[in-house]
Amino acid sequence: MSGNAGNNTSKKIVPAKFAHAVLRTNKFKQMVDWYKTVLQAEVVFENQMLAFMTYDDEHHRLAIAAFPGIEDRAPRAAGLDHLAYTYSSLGDLVATYERLKAAGITPAVPINHGLTLSMYYRDPDGNKVELQIDNFATVEELKGFFRSHDFSKNPIGVSFDPDELARQYHAGVPESELKRYRPEDGLNPNVMRDMAR
Repeated sequence: MSGNAGNNTSKKIVPAKFAHAVLRTNKFKQMVDWYKTVLQAEVVFENQMLAFMTYDDEHHRLAIAAFPGIEDRAPRAAGLDHLAYTYSSLGDLVATYERLKAAGITPAVPINHGLTLSMYYRDPDGNKVELQIDNFATVEELKGFFRSHDFSKNPIGVSFDPDELARQYHAGVPESELKRYRPEDGLNPNVMRDMAR
């Protein structure tokens, strides 16, 4: 192994993957239970102040930490806005929405961003968690959408009714129609208020 590996500027070295996030809380049990329910996560370790959980092949994707003296986050404070999780299909997203709704967990803000069809939830601490699917089949198409007139006209997205999405999905409406971005529908003015909380 070379002693000057850090001096090699000819190759762009990037992380291999995103490993995990850690959330600090003063509502430990509620947070652990909420993320277990929402992500259908397996807890790989838990004691009175730490829980490590995973939902895939990573040893842990999320940790919840209850360190002494943690205070509630001030509304509209600077910091991380949300965590986002991508599902493999519209069917998986709809099934997850229905499962969570039956458990009393509903999205605070459902938005078709054009790039993604997204539902934003709030955990017990008020952190936003986005459950989404990509609206395009390839990364090239997704990147192309960033350069489109539709995106520049409305880079936030348009609101949708998740119950209506589920109803139409089960009725057999084509997925391309359910994902279609309609910037002319506009953004519900309450969405920006809700997103800023």
